[in-house]
Amino acid sequence: MRSGRLDEAAEGFSAIVKASPAFAEAHLNLGLAYEEVGKNEAAITSFQKALSIKPRLRGANLFLAIAEYRLNDLDKAVAALRKETSYYPADANAWMWLGAVQLAKSQPEDAAQALDKAAKLDPANVDILYHRGRAHLLISKDSYENMFKADPNSWRVHQVLAQADAESDRHTDAIAEYQAAIKLAPQQPGLHEELGTEYRNAGQIEPADAQYRAELEIDPQNISVRFKLGTLQIERGRPAEAKTLIEAALQQNPAIPDAHYYLGRTEMQLGNDAAAIAEFQEAVNGKVDPDIAQQAFYQLALVYRRQHRMDDAKAALAQFEKLKAQAGEHQQQLYEKKRQNQNANVKESPQQP
Repeated sequence: MRSGRLDEAAEGFSAIVKASPAFAEAHLNLGLAYEEVGKNEAAITSFQKALSIKPRLRGANLFLAIAEYRLNDLDKAVAALRKETSYYPADANAWMWLGAVQLAKSQPEDAAQALDKAAKLDPANVDILYHRGRAHLLISKDSYENMFKADPNSWRVHQVLAQADAESDRHTDAIAEYQAAIKLAPQQPGLHEELGTEYRNAGQIEPADAQYRAELEIDPQNISVRFKLGTLQIERGRPAEAKTLIEAALQQNPAIPDAHYYLGRTEMQLGNDAAAIAEFQEAVNGKVDPDIAQQAFYQLALVYRRQHRMDDAKAALAQFEKLKAQAGEHQQQLYEKKRQNQNANVKESPQQP
């Protein structure tokens, strides 16, 4: 079978079955040989014979289910896979197939449960991740459709539409939907923050500022909004207020990502070069977004140059150029991968183990 000589393999296993009809593994292997050449009915007969001899034979119910799935006998496939997963609950492949067949039966919620278990057992399996994502996507779609039917004028509907627009970079449309949601639920936590972020993405700094402040009126302990409002003040040229807001957010959560970079920006605007250098160095030495690290080295180069520390400025600028080149290479790789995926045929059914 490994060399691809499937007909010969089937003949060999048939001979073994005739010589030893009670040898369950031989019936299993004969079924696999039949399945490989598309003889699914014969494969099912062999798998069933193997299971009649050894009901808990590992893999027999799984491959029986695959053959039944290919013959569109989905109920029988699910029954066989339930047996396989009950006998061997650590078999990620069996859980994946159970989820895939349940997707074929238009049962995304049941499929998601099976595929979540598969993903925990084998988190790097791309087939599992594909089917799991598809199951959850269908659940979300069904949930949103039911929400629209239940109350098409709900603020939640406008929020969902706004989030969809935001994810598609349609910021003007997202702003309109968030405004509609806020009109219906003006005190709902989170809406003003989301609207503020869309204003900021659209380059509308003043409205973004107003929405972040409105969110803090509703939720004074919101660390995320406090930090966003602080970083926004850097863009507005208000470093003192920015520093106060960012430091207040850090007191609530000392582990805010990228906070030291933004504090460095505030100190730089305030003319505190030594403090700015310390914050930028803290940023590049910690766990920060690669883009933020790149910008931190650039800002470091500017501050060093302002202090006439030319060697340090050259070193920081070299790090900036290195990270910039790496980012460009990574972006090119993502582009190539996306192009290849677009050209590839999308497989709706999982690969056979």
